[in-house]
Amino acid sequence: MDLQLAFNLAVGIVAFLGGYVLNSISKRIESLQSADTALTEKVHKIETLVVGEYVKHSELDKLGEALFKKLDKIDVKLDGKQDRQ
Repeated sequence: MDLQLAFNLAVGIVAFLGGYVLNSISKRIESLQSADTALTEKVHKIETLVVGEYVKHSELDKLGEALFKKLDKIDVKLDGKQDRQ
């Protein structure tokens, strides 16, 4: 067997194996990218759900006003009961 032929065979085998490894790595990267895209979409859905459930500032102000009105009514009633004694 000629030395040039052995060298060509060795380079061919190395190139074939290198191509196989690169193709395998490329497929794995693509699957990871699709999994990352799916996870990103899930996070955005959860983020939207959580943001939608927060109490808005205006609603909290209304709630605070209603609570203070009730507390004022209770205070007036307690003062009235205290005056009766």
